[in-house]
Parts: sequence; structure tokens; C-alpha cells
Amino acid sequence: MDAFKSFIDSIASTDQKNRMVEILTWVSRSFPSLEQTIKWKQPMFTDHGTFIIAFSVAKDHLSFSPEEYGIRVFLEDIEKSGYKHTKGIVKIKWTDKIDYDLLHRVIQFNIEDKKNCKTFFRK
Repeated sequence: MDAFKSFIDSIASTDQKNRMVEILTWVSRSFPSLEQTIKWKQPMFTDHGTFIIAFSVAKDHLSFSPEEYGIRVFLEDIEKSGYKHTKGIVKIKWTDKIDYDLLHRVIQFNIEDKKNCKTFFRK
């Protein structure tokens, strides 16, 4: 998690910082083959140089992005979890339960769907 230290250190709220450490640690342990990086001031996980998922923080929520396509594929499940979303991000209120099953399926889908992808983002 050294790659994320500057991002984590920038979070002012201890509760929010702990929540992000929990999520980033979970992804790291669940998908140990993914590379950790910071791009556009966001922690991201990549696979063979291609984007898999990114996280960000805001005052009222944390967000993850599996690209627009990933959101479309899992839209029904995202809405069932009670999460708000835009076409590019899924918002989870700081007080909401993390649906780790959904997060696992989203990440696994992106790994599999992008296994032959030669670009960072989908074309």
C-alpha cells in the first residue's frame, strides 16, 4: 500500500481515512496480482498496464470507477445496493455498508473483460 500513502495521508478525516485504507487493503488482498498506482490524484488498480478500478473521496462519499462500461454492466446491482451513480462513478456514502460482493464482481469482470486490452482505458 506504499503506492497509496500520499493519497491516504491527504484525507483529513480519520474515519474517512480508515474507511479508504479498509477498502484499498481489501482490494489489494483480494486481487494481489493488480498493480497499485496513483494517477490523476486517485488510487488505481491496473492489470498489465490497463485500468481496472479507481477510487476517490469527497465530503459526503467515497467513489469508485470501473469505467462507464463497467457501470452499465452492473447498473442494476449498483442500484440494488442503494448507491448513487453517474455515468462514470459509483458513490458510496461514508456511512453506507460496502457491498464487497459487488465490488469483487466488478473488479473480476474488468480483469477478465480487459485481459487482451492493449490500452489504458477501453476504446
